Amino acid sequence: MDIQILLYLQQFRTGTGAILMDFFSKMTFLSEIQSVIIIMAVIYWCVSKDFGVYLLMGWHWNRLVNGLMKVTVCAYRPWIREPNIVPDEETLKTTTGYSFPSGHTMNAATVYGGGAIRKDLPKVLRILLGFIFIAAGFSRMYLSVHTIQDVVIGGITGILVMWLTLKLMRWIEAHPDKDWIVVCAGIAASVAIGIYAGLKPYPEDFDAAGNLIVDGAKMAKDTFKGIGWCSAFLIGWILERRYVGFSTDIPMKDRITRLVGGLLSYYAVNLILVPLIKNWTPGAAGTVASCFVQMFFIIFIVPLCIKLTSDGKDSSVPG
Repeated sequence: MDIQILLYLQQFRTGTGAILMDFFSKMTFLSEIQSVIIIMAVIYWCVSKDFGVYLLMGWHWNRLVNGLMKVTVCAYRPWIREPNIVPDEETLKTTTGYSFPSGHTMNAATVYGGGAIRKDLPKVLRILLGFIFIAAGFSRMYLSVHTIQDVVIGGITGILVMWLTLKLMRWIEAHPDKDWIVVCAGIAASVAIGIYAGLKPYPEDFDAAGNLIVDGAKMAKDTFKGIGWCSAFLIGWILERRYVGFSTDIPMKDRITRLVGGLLSYYAVNLILVPLIKNWTPGAAGTVASCFVQMFFIIFIVPLCIKLTSDGKDSSVPG
């Protein structure tokens, strides 16, 4: 049934001259890892530190959950299961790992769904964010890279994680001196999931020519990314909380300065330093290290630079 739905959508896509292709491609773009990382970073640096921490923390829990579920279920992509499925070629460039659940949908559940469930945000904004969340998830089916269960379960799981993150943030506010418990538990969980992904057996199915259809070791790569991202976030988060304490309660001109400086420096790190680390340290270690550097720069290095260059203007504690 799930494959038949994709075939119907594919028939509609081709029968209408791909009239909605551009729209759903953009919805998928809004849920790609780099897109959501940049959005969360900008919110964290320039708009609302508290809201940014909530999104970043929830996203890291979602990455861990997604990685664990993918390597446990080991579901093949739709076009592997059904040769008549023809996914969009551009979308395939950012399609990694096993199929279930949809990582893009869980990314969308974090940033857009996570905003939609925040009652402190304006109602119109929450409706818009909810629409983007649903459209981003549906785009994964429309572009033939995920089945309906990949998207639905991914969306439900992602929203549940964000709801639990809200509860966790409130607990941290009530017990600020116990933030180290969250850090230790999160790092332990990420390492445990990484070890599980690296040691567990994977399906070994071969095509008619005797070639391995899906390499489980490659599919586990996304799980290793989660170790680097999550560890960097948690370490950087507690260091910033205790020793930096930058604020987003600043004038608009300072927000723009942060935006430009933060994004330019992030792109420099992401386009220069991260590839160098991957080349210097191949394999799983390189994946973990490069993702660690990428996220640690966002969560700690940029706020530290902001604090050091603010000349005392950012004297208020986290806001």
